[in-house]
Amino acid sequence: MSERAVLEVIALDAEDAIAAEAGGADRLELVTDMAADGLTPSLETFAAIRAAVGIALRVMLRAEDGFAAGSPADVDRLARRARALRDAGADEFVLGFLDDTGAPDLAAVECLVGAVDGARWTFHRAIDRAADRDALRKQLADLPGLDTYLTAGAATGVDDGLPVLTAEAARSGEPGYEQQILVGGGLALHHVPQLKAHGVDAFHIGSAARPDGWGAPVSPAAVREWRTAIDG
Repeated sequence: MSERAVLEVIALDAEDAIAAEAGGADRLELVTDMAADGLTPSLETFAAIRAAVGIALRVMLRAEDGFAAGSPADVDRLARRARALRDAGADEFVLGFLDDTGAPDLAAVECLVGAVDGARWTFHRAIDRAADRDALRKQLADLPGLDTYLTAGAATGVDDGLPVLTAEAARSGEPGYEQQILVGGGLALHHVPQLKAHGVDAFHIGSAARPDGWGAPVSPAAVREWRTAIDG
């Protein structure tokens, strides 16, 4: 029997996590401060969420808004937080940084990959700001633990990125394209059938799980609507 498609939901706290799991989420992306597009949560938040749900958790590693890693000292601080989260039981992460040319910041990425010590991880939507997506994929291809790209196909969102997403899905298994495509960023329910038809099998939602906005918790009913659409 084939595995079902992945539904990943952004969670800010244990209440979100419990609601997302109840709605049928397979995995959570743990962040804080969505005004900054998602930063690393505290150890206390991670521990509370880990205690509240049984599904997989991917913890964001980012200290400030944007896709720049900052100074070497900034990267070292983030690496220490990553190691602390790893020691607390985190075993999946989300990260990704670009340099000022739009290429992957390999020094920063490799430092954090070392800090998470073999954990699986997602390269997040920094790929949608990269100068050359194909080159980025090939530069990162051999990094340990990288199994997913979170992408909308375009910086402006899935509406504009659909041609890129379907083209990349068609290259699955090629060098640099072995990782799962996790589609998120302006993703809407009407995109799901087309993406599934092209082999996409992982979907990421944030605001779509919160009909009342980011000031309100995740809605189990909203997550269930996505679960039904993805499984349909």
